[in-house]
Amino acid sequence: MYSQFVDTGVERMRCAEELPELERAFQDKIDSDIKIEPKDWMPEAYRQTLVRQISQHAHSEIVGMLPEGNWLTRAPSLRRKLILLAKVQDEAGHGLYLYSAAETLGASREALIEALHAGKAKYSSIFNYPTLSWADVGAIGWLVDGAALINQIPLCRCSYGPYARAMVRICKEESFHQRQGYEIMLALCAGSAVQKRMAQDALDRWWWPSLMMFGPPDAESIHTQQAMRWKIKRHTNDELRQKFVDQSVPQADYLELTLPDPALKRNEQTGHYDFGAIDWSEFWSVLKGDGPCNRQRIATRRQAYDEGRWVREAALAYGAKQDRRRAEFS
Repeated sequence: MYSQFVDTGVERMRCAEELPELERAFQDKIDSDIKIEPKDWMPEAYRQTLVRQISQHAHSEIVGMLPEGNWLTRAPSLRRKLILLAKVQDEAGHGLYLYSAAETLGASREALIEALHAGKAKYSSIFNYPTLSWADVGAIGWLVDGAALINQIPLCRCSYGPYARAMVRICKEESFHQRQGYEIMLALCAGSAVQKRMAQDALDRWWWPSLMMFGPPDAESIHTQQAMRWKIKRHTNDELRQKFVDQSVPQADYLELTLPDPALKRNEQTGHYDFGAIDWSEFWSVLKGDGPCNRQRIATRRQAYDEGRWVREAALAYGAKQDRRRAEFS
């Protein structure tokens, strides 16, 4: 028999008195690097922060299928088509892992997707740019997946267990995606003068949006400090961005391509590369829905969701039928 909880003023007072103790115990677990699991007590703000971050991550994986999916039928060889198809399938899987992780926090997958389609949920600004040539597929793999790896590898140590465990597999697969993109750029740069110009053009267009992927500068990031205190994040946006620049410069040099930043230079005192000012007005414009492909991306996602409705309904009907059969024979 289940007892019913009656919310009285006494109970609310008792819960309020216990809250500081619960919060201290929660932060002690965080500080001790003990994973928080779905059934553990957690502050509501921690849960909401995770739902926001994980859902944005999931949306980014799903919307991120579209720029490269644009080239599935136009890849230059059967081998390239098969590799790209496998990569796009991986991204779909990543989205599903992450939606599942968000569901452990009490978030409804349907509600998360509805928010995306309504324009209320954010996803990475990088996926609102067009893929104009085959070289863009290489640039995305090299730069976008390379930036994603730098951002996501620390998430394997995120304080929330389901998210951290999902990220282990995702990062392994993303590492192959980054290599695939760089290999495309290598092939183009070793090819004809026209192919190398394609590679340079793609680099010119994707470099600055890739730097924006890490989010706004630390001084303007309203979530970073609390997320780091809870060990959801382990590094600031600017730290990760710097690591990406330091990694990318020698890779571009090996390709004999020029990064589109005249201010880029080695700082011997810091051991890092100094780089030019980012146009944050572009970042905020794209994030607010005014990028080159924002409306196109959301419209495509809505169409795919609507056209797949019959599949979801058929799967639910089949599951209900199986449940009825099991009930009959139990």
